[in-house]
Amino acid sequence: MFTGLVMLSVAAFIAVLIATMAGVAENDGFSQGVWPIVIMLPWFGLPLAFLLLIALFIVHAVNRSRTARAQTN
Repeated sequence: MFTGLVMLSVAAFIAVLIATMAGVAENDGFSQGVWPIVIMLPWFGLPLAFLLLIALFIVHAVNRSRTARAQTN
């Protein structure tokens, strides 16, 4: 999930950059269609991916701790 969310957010960011160079922003083009979602996706996707990465580290640390404890017994 972490990797997919980061890739999707980066792709949305690149799409906005390319669309801006193509002139979509003229005449308020970004407020129509799917563009509001594409613009806001990195705003929420990247922080959520960071939280998922922290959760992954915590789960991994707990699993390693349990495995080490089970091997000593």
